[in-house]
Amino acid sequence: MSKTKQFEISQTIVEEAFRRVKANKGAAGVDEQSIADFEESLEENLYKIWNRMSSGAYFPPPVKRVQIPKTGGVRYLGVPTVVDRVAQMVAKIYLEPELEPMFHEDSYGYRPQKSALDAVAKARERCFRAFWVLDLDIKAFFDNLDHKYLLEMVRRHAKQPWIVLYVERWLKAPVQLEDGTLESRDRGSPQGSVISPLLSNLYLHYAFDKWFAENSPKAKFERFADDIVVHCYSEKQAQYLIRMIKQRLAVMKLELNEEKTKIVFCKSQNRKGSYEHEKFDFLGYTFRPRPAFNEETGQEFLTFSPGISDKAAKSIRKRIRGWKINESSPKSIKELAALFNPVLQGWINYYGRFNPTEMFPIFRCFNGHLKRWAMKKYKSLRRAPKRAREWLWAISRREPSLFAHWKISGANTVR
Repeated sequence: MSKTKQFEISQTIVEEAFRRVKANKGAAGVDEQSIADFEESLEENLYKIWNRMSSGAYFPPPVKRVQIPKTGGVRYLGVPTVVDRVAQMVAKIYLEPELEPMFHEDSYGYRPQKSALDAVAKARERCFRAFWVLDLDIKAFFDNLDHKYLLEMVRRHAKQPWIVLYVERWLKAPVQLEDGTLESRDRGSPQGSVISPLLSNLYLHYAFDKWFAENSPKAKFERFADDIVVHCYSEKQAQYLIRMIKQRLAVMKLELNEEKTKIVFCKSQNRKGSYEHEKFDFLGYTFRPRPAFNEETGQEFLTFSPGISDKAAKSIRKRIRGWKINESSPKSIKELAALFNPVLQGWINYYGRFNPTEMFPIFRCFNGHLKRWAMKKYKSLRRAPKRAREWLWAISRREPSLFAHWKISGANTVR
């Protein structure tokens, strides 16, 4: 390490940062440089990043804004350049070990050894014990995160002064809009940047997690980024907590989305009565009353549990339609299985963890597209949907492991 450098930053860490950025993939930023383009002069490019960061001379370029469709509108993501993603990853590698030990055990978002499914499982467990849930929605959290408060938090924990310097520059970096104009920022952190998830966890650690644990030690919560579920033992407690949380967030320059925030009654076999809200969505799952069976007695009972949400199922069916499987007639059915199984298995691994039979309508949708593919591929099956269904059913019985979803639904979703 050169003694002339203002800051001590390991070149090995810069190299590791690039490996992680490459593994995460991602689109090009405002300079249109892809990861492949960056790799063409890898050693030189990594040296430039290290040199500029070590000298205090690194200034991030604008963040490219892109629109991602979502239900009811669009979500805006910020796409930094590859160079900037590597620089942010360097800071993350240094800062994350300082923050991780203090983060709350019920904060699950973008943390090592924790996952969204862990949060869903814990919420499921607690819904069995507590009758009420606060389904909290923070209004445009990533757009409204206060820079002053966040920088104070970073200063408190960052051992390296250059981290504070660059975090401030990243927060203030302008956003390049779709028409090429630049928009300055005095608050918020763009979704899509490498450092943003860690900074958001730091902000909400103080804005919510730590405060809530100290002021409501008996109430439990799960938080994944800005998605928060709080468990309560009475409606009165839920109403009290929602007032307190609203006041706390206001202090931290945040506010609840009144239209999306609600009190939910976790109705089940031993919880009689009714309430305005008896279900809530959390991380792609809908928690609601569902029938279940007691294997020992064979009797049906009502339980409050998660299953894939209608929103997630609708999104998956839309993606399946977008594949236009019936236009893949040159391919064999085994080629189709090899092409789509990785995605199908990913959906099963996530949404099939709880109440997997709720995914059967999705499987029927996919099988329907396979049937139409067969009708187009084979002359003997054209204009014969019943015969095509029987043909597909026979294959599912003969090769039940051919498609990932056949392993859990068998022929039930084919005929």
